[in-house]
Amino acid sequence: MSKEIEIEKPRHFIAQIIDEDMAPGGRTHGQRLHTRFPPEPNGYLHIGHAKAVVINFGLAEAYDGLCNLRMDDTNPLREEEHYVDSIVEDIRWLGYDWEERFYFASDYFERMYDCAVSLIRDGKAYVCELDADELRETRGTLTEPGTNSPWRDRPIEESLRLFAEMRAGLHEDGRMVLRAKIDMASGNMNMRDPVLYRISHAEHHRTGDAWCIYPMYDFAHPLEDAFEHITHSLCSIEFEDHRPLYDWVIENCPVPSKPRQIEFARLGINGTVMSKRKLRQLVEADLVHGWDDPRLPTLRGLRRRGYTPTAIRRFVTETGVSKVMSTADQAFLEHCLRDELNREAPRVMAVVDPVRLTLTNWPADETITVTADNNPERPEDGTRELSFGRELWIEREDFMETPPRRYHRLYPGNEVRLKHAYVIRCTGCVKDEAGRVVEVLAEVDFATKGGETPDGRRVRGTIHWVHEKTAVRAEVRLYDRLFTVDDPDADERDYLEVLNPESLTVMPEAQVEPLLAAARPGENFQFLRLGYFTPDPDTSPERPVFNRAVSLKDSYRPPQS
Repeated sequence: MSKEIEIEKPRHFIAQIIDEDMAPGGRTHGQRLHTRFPPEPNGYLHIGHAKAVVINFGLAEAYDGLCNLRMDDTNPLREEEHYVDSIVEDIRWLGYDWEERFYFASDYFERMYDCAVSLIRDGKAYVCELDADELRETRGTLTEPGTNSPWRDRPIEESLRLFAEMRAGLHEDGRMVLRAKIDMASGNMNMRDPVLYRISHAEHHRTGDAWCIYPMYDFAHPLEDAFEHITHSLCSIEFEDHRPLYDWVIENCPVPSKPRQIEFARLGINGTVMSKRKLRQLVEADLVHGWDDPRLPTLRGLRRRGYTPTAIRRFVTETGVSKVMSTADQAFLEHCLRDELNREAPRVMAVVDPVRLTLTNWPADETITVTADNNPERPEDGTRELSFGRELWIEREDFMETPPRRYHRLYPGNEVRLKHAYVIRCTGCVKDEAGRVVEVLAEVDFATKGGETPDGRRVRGTIHWVHEKTAVRAEVRLYDRLFTVDDPDADERDYLEVLNPESLTVMPEAQVEPLLAAARPGENFQFLRLGYFTPDPDTSPERPVFNRAVSLKDSYRPPQS
């Protein structure tokens, strides 16, 4: 794989295993590293899946290897084509490409069937007629062996006939299954004659009604890896106990290669849930606004909120790869984005909760322009011109008639600096009949253009603003965490009871610089003093809509060594 820059090889335990395997005398010496990312197309990818994406594609990049994208579509009851499309889009958005190596488990249904027939002929699989409850009852416990099925020793020819009848649709769902014949006394429950095939008269999103039997994941997955000549099959830690079955399938089926399964700990993150079932419940109960709701940990939600692929990749990489389960701090994910956008995002001014500021000594019809840096971190980005005049919008919280101590913004008699413009002195306010402030009054010190004070006097506060004549009204959505606790998944609580009722605040009357009317989803901006924002897909030039991705304040503190 040709690269413009050298990609540094990771040093985690998986990389060390790969190094050993590829070294002279190793099990894959002379072969090209080949990994795969095998999602089930029954839901949307979330930040936890991003770890597997980054590990599999990242290692392929680092070792000049290959990585396949494969849909594990062996359960027609839960899989849909739109999930396939969303997964493809999300992985491409993260910055990865699989070239022509895009496969489906359903591509191999005929070959898998042949492997199953081979196992039956070798006396290593049989058709079992126990129902689901009986299968459970005869499986045994962690301390007691299972009980052999009464059909375990049925003649090979009979199992072949029944398995062919299962394929032909002659039996209803649940009537019989194909099981491996391994060891009902094994200490590993997964080896107690596991089910390899079940009957399901359901339409498949790709094969339609061509099949009515489908392989179980533990049978299909190792075969898919072997058919694709995967060298290292990287999966999450819950499959560690399934590895003996993975190896058994590889050893006992006629396959062209022998992949090695390696397990790593899943990515946990505090303050959210990542169970597909729970995420689906939030969506279907209308507790959030769809799978791309910016409060969800789905990649679609994070993208809509304003997260970048590079921030997510950095978060995944720096949280590390190990076999030990741990929970990452959501504040670190926010830190990764904030750190990137602080360097990259253009600075603009927007007023989320506006109140009018009238400069009473400014000529009524006079408008000037002032100069603002687009990004002080990137001088090469240059400057822009801002319209300035008598009536401005400022944040409502930037004025208090009777302020507390150490309040350095506008109050009667106090001076503040208007960013990029002048120093002004507050002279009072105008209220409506209900006593609400509807207008703040101030006078300009004309000797302070650009915010400088020629006499050297100290002005403590600086506030942002937009000119009323050129401002564009916008909707701004302020997001907070979806749950009020760090561990909504704790066993003793119902996670729905700790939803944060203030996780979304909509500000429909915000006022923004006119350039933001042309902003599009995928662009990021720093709203001065407010945070980092991105246009929502709902945005339009006539009615811009912005999501706050992350605030300016960084609460993350790295662990002390």
